Amino acid sequence: MTGLEATVGARLERPVIGFAPARSRTSRRTAVKPGLAWAWRYRRLLGFSDAVVLIAAVATAQVGRFGLHELDAPVRGWGIAYPVMSVVIAAVWMLALGAYRSRDIRVVGIGSDEYKRVVNATVTVLGVLGIVCLVFKVDVARGFFALAFPLGVSGLLGSRWALRQWLTRQRVKGHYLSRVIVLGNRKDAAYVINQIDKKSGAAYEVVGAALPAGDPRLSLAVGARQVPVVCTAHSVIDAVRTTGVDAVIVAGPLKGGSSYIRKLGWLLEETGTELVLATGLTNVAGPRIHSRPVEGLPLMHVELPQYSGAKHALKRLTDIVLSGVALVALAPLFLVLAIMVKRDSPGPVLFRQERVGRDGEPFRMLKFRSMVDHAEDNLAGLLAQNEGAGVLFKMRDDPRVTKVGTWMRRYSLDELPQLWNVLVGDMSLVGPRPPLQREVDGYKSHVHRRLYIKPGLTGLWQTSGRSELSWRESVRLDLYYVENWSLTGDIMIMWRTARMLTNPVGAY
Repeated sequence: MTGLEATVGARLERPVIGFAPARSRTSRRTAVKPGLAWAWRYRRLLGFSDAVVLIAAVATAQVGRFGLHELDAPVRGWGIAYPVMSVVIAAVWMLALGAYRSRDIRVVGIGSDEYKRVVNATVTVLGVLGIVCLVFKVDVARGFFALAFPLGVSGLLGSRWALRQWLTRQRVKGHYLSRVIVLGNRKDAAYVINQIDKKSGAAYEVVGAALPAGDPRLSLAVGARQVPVVCTAHSVIDAVRTTGVDAVIVAGPLKGGSSYIRKLGWLLEETGTELVLATGLTNVAGPRIHSRPVEGLPLMHVELPQYSGAKHALKRLTDIVLSGVALVALAPLFLVLAIMVKRDSPGPVLFRQERVGRDGEPFRMLKFRSMVDHAEDNLAGLLAQNEGAGVLFKMRDDPRVTKVGTWMRRYSLDELPQLWNVLVGDMSLVGPRPPLQREVDGYKSHVHRRLYIKPGLTGLWQTSGRSELSWRESVRLDLYYVENWSLTGDIMIMWRTARMLTNPVGAY
């Protein structure tokens, strides 16, 4: 019997501090942790913001469709005026946002799930209203819907984004974070803490680690900092009460297995502390994970990655439309950059280089020339000064880069001609970095999975540090994208890329 099991057994036989033994189990209520009070305040702020946006959207739609002189126009077939219907729609919309848990403290402020829930709730409201109008023969002005729903969903997404930016700034300063203890063996705990530390929006502040009994060290080295070991796996509950943390993150398999986890969850429930399990599926995103209980046994289903089908057809359509529009809109900028490259140094304006695309198929990638002509011929003499990670060649002060090239590389303007590669189908707007053949020749077996989809003009590698990334981290990000990509995720990556152009990191 482990120390925790003994503790659980003892506590089930005697009164638990803070709970009267005469109370029934069904009457127990988990207390809200004081440290999570910010989450409830933020949730109320979201609710207020959503209500303001929806009221503004339906009011604007009504005025835009009927003007100020027909605000009391009746809805044909329903017997009510449009102002009343607007209030009903806004109320149903608010209820749908709540039903889809778009303000759940577990999804707000990080990832794309919050935005997806907002969109799904909006689509549901629109669908339900359409069915109601059809069944009951209600004739609602199409212009009203055409204004209200686009204004509403764009306003909701915009307000959520603005509030998220504020929340992220607060978290960078150390505010609005959930305080946690990470429980696991030394290696697993260090990995989880490192991932949390790397992402300022991770929403967690690690106050300590809980290691298996017998580990004599008093701290855990994670990057440049030392995380204190606050307890062993046997004394987690005492540490939770002492530190007042909001959650315990289980970083990996533990001695005692599922029995230990179950009993730990019971004890944490009594203290109002969340139990968070790291699945160990480091390259699997939430949309691919589905839980299905079978007679009380929770089974986790992981969908197979999809490398073709309707989703990829939609991705291709998006690539064609956006790259075509971008090529036309950016034509004046292309002309200016072409003149600057030509005047800066002799040689062609465009640099063509063979890269490896989907399924290992080679293609000619286009870039504005940022190096002297015939720069590839001088590569061999610079290999000893390589600062790149893994099979990549990078130099922070590459002597082959021209003056204009240095500036263009900083803001990724030399990559813009790849929009043509996207339009003709060699690349996608978002995807893994397009590799050279010599890089592919140096891949280990699992790294070849990067070639399962088209390379991208931008991707997780570009929004996460580019040349500052280690080779291992670059591969991890690319494989994660390949197996878990979504159109919503692509839109977020493109948005982050546009923002990074004003403050480039790791570009040289």
